[in-house]
Amino acid sequence: MSALPVLYSFRRCPYAMRARFALMASGQRCELREVVLRDKPAELLTVSPKGTVPVLVDTDGTVIEQSLDIMLWTLHRHDPDQWLQPERGTLADMLALVALCDGDFKQQLDRYKYPNRFEGADAAVHRSNGALFLAELDLRLRDTRHLFGDRPALADYAIAPFVRQFAQTDLPWFIAQPWPALQAWLATLTESALWSNATQKYAAWKAGQAGVTFPA
Repeated sequence: MSALPVLYSFRRCPYAMRARFALMASGQRCELREVVLRDKPAELLTVSPKGTVPVLVDTDGTVIEQSLDIMLWTLHRHDPDQWLQPERGTLADMLALVALCDGDFKQQLDRYKYPNRFEGADAAVHRSNGALFLAELDLRLRDTRHLFGDRPALADYAIAPFVRQFAQTDLPWFIAQPWPALQAWLATLTESALWSNATQKYAAWKAGQAGVTFPA
């Protein structure tokens, strides 16, 4: 077994991003293996036949296949910035908001960003539907700088990669929306040192090579 947990990841995947954010926040080191999605390594498919990232293989062989579970696993081990204890609300409240993001909002995002992949999808309709969730986030952020208080917590870094993906689909449109609090929140997170360090580009991992120690 590896001396460190092994993380199969892809820096542009929002699910992989949220896992890397939490690992960096907790200080949990792992062996990062960057995956090229069109050429997935056999080692990844052996431990997780679903073939999506992120996947974490702990030193005892335990496989964690879901990004949110990786976040909770590492933060329950060490949570120096109290991501699991927001200033307002509870962990359950945060997980409920993340579930809304991962459910209907993610469906709208996919069909807005990639309408050609879904039969009958109308990008404008799905943009309008997804905007309902973003407007709710903006209202929440008018009272505090982050989703559950004035400091970031798990929900912020779990949701922000998907909001960023939505924004980047048509950035001029996003900027033109009456969401100043949401736009400021997204800018604060994406310009943070944690975001920059967690989304560094790494060479694709190949069998027989050592992975990158992450965080460095």
